Amino acid sequence: MNDLGEARLAGKVAIITGGARGQGEAEARLFASHGAQVVVTDVLAEQGQAVAESLGDQAIFVLHDVSSEADWADVIEHTLHRFGRVDVLINNAAISKPLKLEDTTTATYRQIIDVNQVGVFLGMRAVLGPMKQAGGGVIINVASVAGLQGTSTLFAYTASKWAVRGMSKSAALELARYNIRVNVINPGVIDTPINHDNPDRMNQVLVQTTPLRRMGDPLEIAEAALFIASDAARFATGADFTIDGGMSI
Repeated sequence: MNDLGEARLAGKVAIITGGARGQGEAEARLFASHGAQVVVTDVLAEQGQAVAESLGDQAIFVLHDVSSEADWADVIEHTLHRFGRVDVLINNAAISKPLKLEDTTTATYRQIIDVNQVGVFLGMRAVLGPMKQAGGGVIINVASVAGLQGTSTLFAYTASKWAVRGMSKSAALELARYNIRVNVINPGVIDTPINHDNPDRMNQVLVQTTPLRRMGDPLEIAEAALFIASDAARFATGADFTIDGGMSI
């Protein structure tokens, strides 16, 4: 039980991709503290397994490449076998390479699109059957402030995150009849490994262009996800929840 004594996700089963570290790990830990049973997925086997084991019997880890249709089928199979249902999906896994258009190879572009965009598509499609069977569900697709505006050094990443927002809005319209809500979180610069790989000067500029003058904490994104996944947001679908310290103002 969390410090407030609430269990806002009691009885819910959540699949969280990219759950081995950063935002995904924060989401997994917060959701578990609110009573959810959590399926942590990632390509980082050792770290992902450690997160799941630390959460006890209410969590499992599944090795998972989100760009693989077969891996998604495996995740659903493990989830249903262990917990019997799927109520929440957080499509959190993503990769980024700070490259301009002129420096982006076709192979790099496709790699980023496969993980960040195709992975989200495969995830939404994979949970559709179980969520319909459960009578509804919540899909949270993690896009980015880069999906709200252009960037000069993240060409492929930006393209993928705009796509995530578009797919989410279309899915929200299509899936509302099944009581499946689809929403988007647009993080700004968050203190996670994906940003640790950026050049120091790039992160300095990003922080300087954030009105709150700091990176966000992964827990701040996890808390937004908790709200969206809970009944407190039961009338929200097709929405953008932008948590960026004011960067996109």
